[in-house]
Amino acid sequence: MYESDVDRVKEGIQTLLKKGPSRTAVIVGVIILLLFLVRPWVQVGPGQRGIVLNFGAVQTLVLGEGLHFRIPVMQEIVLVDVKVQKAETDAAAASADLQDVSSRVALNYHIVPDKANIVYQKIGVQFKERIIDPAILEVVKAVTAKYSAEELITKRPAVSEAMRLALSERLMVHNIAVDAFSIVIFSFSRIFTEAIESKQTAEQLALKAKRDLDRIKIEAEQKITAARAEAESLRLQRTNISPDLIELRKIEANMKAIEKWNGILPQVTGAGAVPFIGVGDTSKKSSVSK
Repeated sequence: MYESDVDRVKEGIQTLLKKGPSRTAVIVGVIILLLFLVRPWVQVGPGQRGIVLNFGAVQTLVLGEGLHFRIPVMQEIVLVDVKVQKAETDAAAASADLQDVSSRVALNYHIVPDKANIVYQKIGVQFKERIIDPAILEVVKAVTAKYSAEELITKRPAVSEAMRLALSERLMVHNIAVDAFSIVIFSFSRIFTEAIESKQTAEQLALKAKRDLDRIKIEAEQKITAARAEAESLRLQRTNISPDLIELRKIEANMKAIEKWNGILPQVTGAGAVPFIGVGDTSKKSSVSK
């Protein structure tokens, strides 16, 4: 621009200022409108980072949350989400015993905030489709192949942890951190599922049979123990029997008979009609004493 042109611009501005405050207000309004159109500032929201581009070139500076100024035309700010995000993927694989396994896994991840510019520069904003989904499919296949189909069920926590560690190592290379990993579902072929159900049924029946056998053995042992105790009791009783004991039992029997007798003699005539309790025993005692 020549000096004459500069002078003309100055003269024009001075002329506008001399024409009154209304012209000044118009100028201020035009300047404010230009500021809103050019937008020399940018606001980085919560959970975001600002990537600074100078004429399209990614800079090392990463803008944090808040309000930042930029140079119009020269600088452009790209907002990248660094909050925890979720990716749920279906994967098909084969177990160590060549069983078909279909699984659905869920991954929680986030971009490393300080490395958001590198992720944007090398991968772009489609990092889920380009990096995360292929990594999940590859890790699921690799880890599933190390376990049998039965182990995938019985050792599910160990399988999930192995997948999480493998994904963490694989994605951290791309500045993506793994927050959590879980296996939503494991599904197998119909034939294998039926075989598992049959095996479980057989194990339950075998366990029931074993319990029944144990119960029968215990009952038999209890009966044997009871019989031995009864035999031992009878043996002890036979050992302890003596003439005095027999005589005592007879006296106790006669006493019980006397207690039950109501004192009424039977209405029968003839010899031997009157009952004499213990007469036979008394006669025996008399003969013995003689």
